[in-house]
Amino acid sequence: MSEQGGKGSASTSSAAPAPGSDTYKGWLFKWTNYLKGYQRRWFVLSNGLLSYYRTQAEMAHTCRGTINLATAHIDTEDACNIVLSSGGRTYHLKASTEVERQRWVTALELAKAKAILMMNDQSDDSGDEEPSSQSDRSEIQGTLKTLVSKLDDLSTCNDLIAKHGAALQRSLSELEGLRVPVEGGEKIKAVNERATLFRITSNAMINACRDFLDLAETHSRRWQRALQYEREQRAHLEETIEQLAKQHNSLERAWREAPTLSANTPSAPTTDKGGSERPQKGEASDEDEDTEYFDAMEDSPAFITVTTSENTQHRRSQSNLSGASGGQANDWNQDHGSPSCNDLSGKELQPRRRRRSHIPEKPNYSLNLWSIMKNCIGKELSKIPMPVNFNEPLSMLQRLTEDLEYSELLDRAARCDSSLEQMCLVAAFSVSSYSTTVHRTAKPFNPLLGETYELDRLEDFGYRSLCEQVSHHPPAAAHHVISQRGWTLWQEITIASKFRGKYLSIMPLGAIHLQFHSSGHHYVWRKVTSTVHNIIVGKLWIDQSGDIEIANHRTKETCQLKFSPYSYFSRDVPRKVTGVVSDSGGQAHYILSGTWDDKIESAKIVQSSRGGSGSEGKQKTVYQTLSPKLLWKKYPLPENAENMYFFSALALTLNEPEEGVSRTDSRLRTDQRLMEAGRWDEANSEKQRLEEKQRAVRRRREAEASDALDDGREMEGYQPLWFHQRRNSVTGETNYVYRGGYWETKDRQDWSMCSEIF
Repeated sequence: MSEQGGKGSASTSSAAPAPGSDTYKGWLFKWTNYLKGYQRRWFVLSNGLLSYYRTQAEMAHTCRGTINLATAHIDTEDACNIVLSSGGRTYHLKASTEVERQRWVTALELAKAKAILMMNDQSDDSGDEEPSSQSDRSEIQGTLKTLVSKLDDLSTCNDLIAKHGAALQRSLSELEGLRVPVEGGEKIKAVNERATLFRITSNAMINACRDFLDLAETHSRRWQRALQYEREQRAHLEETIEQLAKQHNSLERAWREAPTLSANTPSAPTTDKGGSERPQKGEASDEDEDTEYFDAMEDSPAFITVTTSENTQHRRSQSNLSGASGGQANDWNQDHGSPSCNDLSGKELQPRRRRRSHIPEKPNYSLNLWSIMKNCIGKELSKIPMPVNFNEPLSMLQRLTEDLEYSELLDRAARCDSSLEQMCLVAAFSVSSYSTTVHRTAKPFNPLLGETYELDRLEDFGYRSLCEQVSHHPPAAAHHVISQRGWTLWQEITIASKFRGKYLSIMPLGAIHLQFHSSGHHYVWRKVTSTVHNIIVGKLWIDQSGDIEIANHRTKETCQLKFSPYSYFSRDVPRKVTGVVSDSGGQAHYILSGTWDDKIESAKIVQSSRGGSGSEGKQKTVYQTLSPKLLWKKYPLPENAENMYFFSALALTLNEPEEGVSRTDSRLRTDQRLMEAGRWDEANSEKQRLEEKQRAVRRRREAEASDALDDGREMEGYQPLWFHQRRNSVTGETNYVYRGGYWETKDRQDWSMCSEIF
């Protein structure tokens, strides 16, 4: 048998902390196999996880196995044995003495209780749902009714005890007032004290019973939800297996009949993934049967869209039938009579500086992820010391700048006369920023305080971008972009992240502002949550989920976008995004659909009506729309991107050395540069040096602040160089905005005010 399971036994003898503490360590003998028998191993109990190592020195680099106590069963075979089982893994452990065994059992039980409580506290359920089954509901209600009845009985007894106890105390007080021998008076006083203690104890008993009832009510709902979830999962699995069996039979029949069909049957029309039957190549494209259906969006107005034939609405010229590609859509809104968004970006008319198209390939270094991450569960990601093996050679400031990959969408939006059409393009831009994340599972470098990153693309894209790390704890970055093509974008993003063992949640906090110069339209939106799955086992993959509301604060028009989370049991296309663009009165004008890793389309609504109820009892709105028009499509990745961290064409150029940048620019960060060159060991050493230098600066700043406080002087905290805090008149929030001066300083090449952070 292997060390991971089977028959293991362990024995302890160490000065471990008390079992009630959060961490418990010690030696135990663990059963390994029938040849080696019991082997001495070092066990560590922490954060609801029991891990073991061959020696204490191995704790720094190699974990031999871990078992989650939240789902584990703890059993005791004899005086010194402990058996832990969870799923298919079993540890047989043996302690050196019965007393030592009992200490471990107590510590394990306490850790298991805490782990279960933590898991329940992190549940997304509100705790207010009622059981779905009538029999389960009746059973639980009957149990609760019995408990309430018993509590009423106890309350009645408490009232009687209080009544009789008070009478008894009065009688005893009267006896104390009588002339009795000294010995009798002392006895009466002792009886009086005992009566008081009895009444206090009875009150405590009643309070404990009331607490028990509250706990019973809470846990009964939790158990019912867990049971209902398991039933639903089982039903989903049974349905999936049944569908797979049917598909298997159909494929077998189709394979047997294929020679006959291919010889006798003409090719059938193709069907797209939305369920609409598309005409064959060469046929007319304006067929009345061209219909698409979209499922209802949860937590937002449910709707179905029906694509109508456009020749029933108006005539259109043949030139308007062409689609967009490569991220640059055609003049999509000409189909409904507005020539306002002409695609005259002018990119191809201006000469471009030749930039690099590849970087050194990623080395193939192996590293035990779990040995590093297992002690980081529940911690803030920015506070976890990570080797560069988990990074990509870009900083968070550069990743933030990557949002501008499809800036031509904003160039086109700036030329729109229709604010609703402009909203569609802004929505497509907000979705496009996630397209680069689909394969990017590596972590960007955490910027140092005061670190900056500039991207000057006036020549080819018409904009200048500047980012600065304005705070370290919590980590926050400010970003400002101004374009010669009619728009300005600014944001302050704080990254909140939590490692939960199986997945990592990244929650960007802060608003993104976009203002168009000619119209004055001011758009505001926030980012959705990113989740990295399979942290421990399996291939890492990223999902985006949540809702985005884009608001035009000048016209009060809105766009509601929903990023559907991936579900194994869903029939929807993965990474699906749907949305509705509405005017200030709430009337819908456009439907948006697509995926955040590929494309976004827009369809103009020509008619809406109330439909029947959906599967969840919600009434659906049926929207009749024109054929969808492509707003945005993702650029293909460069050749050999899988060996270059899956960088896009823009990402490959972000860390390219440039002359004249600030001394605090991310391009000059030495650990990041060494990692890009493939010298990871040197990069790790340099990363530790930079982080220690930053800690020393922070300690010096804190000491100066403490001295100033002792002297009664006021000392201003850290102030960013290029951004300052201002209250936003639109949202009312206080955030960092660009104060100006960076590009003028660059023209003068006077960086004397910049700190030496590298």
